[in-house]
Amino acid sequence: MDLMLKNRRAVVTGSSSGIGEAIARRLAAEGAAVVVHGRKADAVGAVAGSITADGGNAQGLAADLTDPAQCDRFISDALADGVDIVVNNAGAFANRGWDDATPEDWLDLYAANVAAPVRCIRGFLPAMRAAGWGRIIQIGTGEAINPFPFMPDYSATKAALLNLTVSLAKHLDRTGITVNTVSPGIVVTPGVEDFYRAEAVRRGWGGDWPTIEASVLAHVLDNPAGRLGRPEEIADLVAFVASPLAGYINGANLRIDGGSTAVV
Repeated sequence: MDLMLKNRRAVVTGSSSGIGEAIARRLAAEGAAVVVHGRKADAVGAVAGSITADGGNAQGLAADLTDPAQCDRFISDALADGVDIVVNNAGAFANRGWDDATPEDWLDLYAANVAAPVRCIRGFLPAMRAAGWGRIIQIGTGEAINPFPFMPDYSATKAALLNLTVSLAKHLDRTGITVNTVSPGIVVTPGVEDFYRAEAVRRGWGGDWPTIEASVLAHVLDNPAGRLGRPEEIADLVAFVASPLAGYINGANLRIDGGSTAVV
């Protein structure tokens, strides 16, 4: 299927690794010019260079989006050739509970997971309005509507993304710009795999990955699909939502979690 993304320009924040990298690679494979972003210039350059080597069109820009000055500079640099698609994937989390997370911790996480995406939206939106077309996509999580008893600050920031998505979609009524959230379940990125391998040692789950994955489903978050997700699966959905083919999808929370958040 041709997603008609050729000559579109996409910014994917937090795309120097993990889900964001998979999204950037998928969009580039569809013919979009992609801005790869991350905090570390070497990691950003490696992903952008790899996409280019594979025949794609990629530019790397490093910035700490929680720093207003760096974020403004990032937006300005990315806008030099125009922007049609913004994927707000960059974010932070901390494995802590109610007894550990201070109000200051909550504020820090909101700065990374809410204020930074809002800053990007406000920065890129005028160009989309002028073009009469655009796609804004937040990367959320099932925890936004089905939170764990731990990591409450993280879940709350992701719930804020769902709320602002709907509000912004209504605000952009009849502009040609759609706004949606894609909410993955547990996805096996290198970081997630490292985390659960360490958990496996702590909990005595065994050392091989199939056993660890089965233990995550049994003890952390099960789903009817019977497995964890892969970054490429999230990237496939994001690429479709970013395309002209998805113009009637707007203000939605699209869960891609194997059914772990099974709600009506």
